[in-house]
Amino acid sequence: MELKTATKTLHLSKRTHIMGILNVTPDSFSDGGNYTTIEKAIGQAKRMEQEGADIIDIGGESTRPGHIPISSKEEVERVVPVIKAIKEHVNLPISIDTFKAETARHAVEAGADMINDIWGAKKDPEIANVAREYNVPIILMHNRDNENYQTLIDDMKKDLEGSIEIALKAGVRRENIILDPGVGFAKSGTDNLVVMNNLEQFVQMGYPLLLATSRKRFIGSTLNITEPTKRDIGTGATTCLGIVKGAHMVRVHNVRLNVELARMMDTMLREGRR
Repeated sequence: MELKTATKTLHLSKRTHIMGILNVTPDSFSDGGNYTTIEKAIGQAKRMEQEGADIIDIGGESTRPGHIPISSKEEVERVVPVIKAIKEHVNLPISIDTFKAETARHAVEAGADMINDIWGAKKDPEIANVAREYNVPIILMHNRDNENYQTLIDDMKKDLEGSIEIALKAGVRRENIILDPGVGFAKSGTDNLVVMNNLEQFVQMGYPLLLATSRKRFIGSTLNITEPTKRDIGTGATTCLGIVKGAHMVRVHNVRLNVELARMMDTMLREGRR
């Protein structure tokens, strides 16, 4: 299973790949305000590259509960200069974390290699046309505006199939589609645990799977840790379970920790079978 970008080809079948989170926002739940200047963003991107990240995911709008929505114009003004600057200093594919087609277009034109859409092309379906036009991979995350599930996993798979249909009808190539079960979005704490225990069902849909659990609330609730930055060990546990269940990529704040965990898990699971 390969994921081709303009920067690199990622051989997802060979090992777990690490996506480092870089939010250039003032209000993200964990790192909001930390990288709001270009210099700080470059420094963090270079650090993540040195620590072993395979992709850098740049976000310009917080998605935490209760966040203040911003316009595409403001989002573009936040992310485009950072993308251009990082491309000059870091030799890694860049993902743009947005659900807005206009932002995605400007970001890809600035050098972003893939799109990470938390609404799975349902909030702004035009984003699928951007992915097709520029021939870039798109991550379709599970999300909805309610938690009214009849059967959680089956309903989630149907929702994701709807996102896949939007992408394919827009002309996105099948090999450019990645799925994300959307842990922490439109799900209760118990729902998130059920999703984690059933990740293999999303892998079986036939697309690369991205797991994005880093520092999320269900980890804090389980461990009774209110400060998001102190949830990295709990995040590591989800990374390990995700790898056992077949996840191809993990999206994390703490790159070094998860690189080591992934490398050890990959070695035990793959080399240990020989």
